[in-house]
Amino acid sequence: MTPHDFIQIVLFIAILTGLTPILGTYMGKVFTGKKHIMLPVFGWLERRIFRFVGADPAEETNWKSYAFSLLMFNFIGFVFVFLIQRFQAYLPLNPENLPNVSWHSALNTSISFVTNTNWQGYAGETTMSYFVQMIGLTVQNFVSAATGIAVMLAVVRGLSRKSTDKIGNFWTDLARSTLYVLLPLSILLAIALIGQGVVQNFKPYEPIQTLQGAHQVLPMGPAASQIAIKQLGTNGGGFFNANSAHPFENPTPFSNFLQILAIFLLPASLTYSYGKMVGSARQGWAIFTVMLILFLAGLSISLYAEYSGNPVFGNLPMMEGKETRFGITNSVLFSMVTTDASCGAVNAMHDSLSPLSGMVTIINMMLGEVIFGGVGAGLYGMFIFVILTVFIAGLMVGRTPEFLGKKIGAFEVQMAIIANLATSFAILVFTAWASVSSYGLASLNNAGPHGFSEILYAYTSAAGNNGSAFAGLNSNTLFYNLTLGLVILIGRFGVIIPVLAIAGSMAGKNITPPSSGTFRTDNWLFIGLLIGVILIVGGLTYFPSLSLGPIVEHLLMNNGISF
Repeated sequence: MTPHDFIQIVLFIAILTGLTPILGTYMGKVFTGKKHIMLPVFGWLERRIFRFVGADPAEETNWKSYAFSLLMFNFIGFVFVFLIQRFQAYLPLNPENLPNVSWHSALNTSISFVTNTNWQGYAGETTMSYFVQMIGLTVQNFVSAATGIAVMLAVVRGLSRKSTDKIGNFWTDLARSTLYVLLPLSILLAIALIGQGVVQNFKPYEPIQTLQGAHQVLPMGPAASQIAIKQLGTNGGGFFNANSAHPFENPTPFSNFLQILAIFLLPASLTYSYGKMVGSARQGWAIFTVMLILFLAGLSISLYAEYSGNPVFGNLPMMEGKETRFGITNSVLFSMVTTDASCGAVNAMHDSLSPLSGMVTIINMMLGEVIFGGVGAGLYGMFIFVILTVFIAGLMVGRTPEFLGKKIGAFEVQMAIIANLATSFAILVFTAWASVSSYGLASLNNAGPHGFSEILYAYTSAAGNNGSAFAGLNSNTLFYNLTLGLVILIGRFGVIIPVLAIAGSMAGKNITPPSSGTFRTDNWLFIGLLIGVILIVGGLTYFPSLSLGPIVEHLLMNNGISF
């Protein structure tokens, strides 16, 4: 690792930390209905949208109505994306005359993009037309990210309000998140990416002749516009099959840096918005600190593992599966950011990572995608661990657990446990099924513990709504399309519904003024306890499965055995 690599990591963290309060303050104004810089630009469009859908932005609902609106909106989006894939061949903007997508692939893709997962079992440039990419997938990149922000806002209102059953208006939260946050940032990033060489056109694919005389077809398309929101919205996926390793999708080191920064930008800034909205910026910085510490711990382990080299190949640092344009440090940094932030975009093949580095990417997702996490989703996922931490701390000191002056009761703890168990169940049960099923084993690229890691990674990515893959598993089969689709649904709505139930319950409670006996949740003691609960509750659940995969593979690799 060179000094330039170290400087880049420090610069990345410094810029991220510096932008967090700036963007966080702006989003706080947007979400609380205050005047902000983008209101004159898109305010007219917001009013027209509300008139079109017949919604009153000032009318708030309880958590059940909020959840119903969310589920219905997502269901309509699912049906629309499914249908345009099935009728792709008859729709416009299909210069390559790509055929209709198979029903099970279309089903999986629809579920995946509606839930902000963006798992792709297909090659984008040979499967999806420009119409489907733009009208279906890119639109869902916006609204699925906005859905995550909306749930986070409902949680914040549940914590900051008292003696009410109202937690906001889903349509208002959805529209404002899209118009005032995601859309303007995506426009700026898309322009920057186009300036770096990312393609943005509607041309047919370009046949060329290489310097060696071979003939090749270069894919074209409106890539920059989709790439911008896929990173900012922590959606992931790729316009091209090679994702952010493709030179048309990520051509330069600067575009690579912008994409990495974009993935963390909104999840980090939302912690500050959260702190301002609950009346204490220290609360937001405490959550930010927990996320940053866990991120740096995983990054350090992964960098050590990759630079230590592989004993099978003479202990040399391995470049297999990595772009020479980016090198080891940028590949590792990208792999950590994308699996921490529920994004799923990749600029290197995780299947080629060392066993320990690959294990860290899996753990990042197993912890519930709370290390910054998805846009909005990381924060409400962290809220589950906050409830468990406060509850455990209350048991330790013999006091009724409280958070921000709200008493944590049995209902809140039960809902938090259900949300935590939903993803654990989905990951472990379906991984076990695929590992002993002929349908599951038939798609493996490797045998032994590495093959098991490929399966474990796939279901962990699906349950965490991450969408990245080990790139060694053929998942575009009937078995994997259906089972991964089901796991994606459990991982998304099996968490959202309990979280909204907690928000509704908390909104109805009174706020108790702090006293000398109040357990503070904005200091280093709480930060340490929260990290411990995340690692113990979120991590130890999966230790047996990790032992069968990357841990065993690491031990065997040190003895010269590879898979």
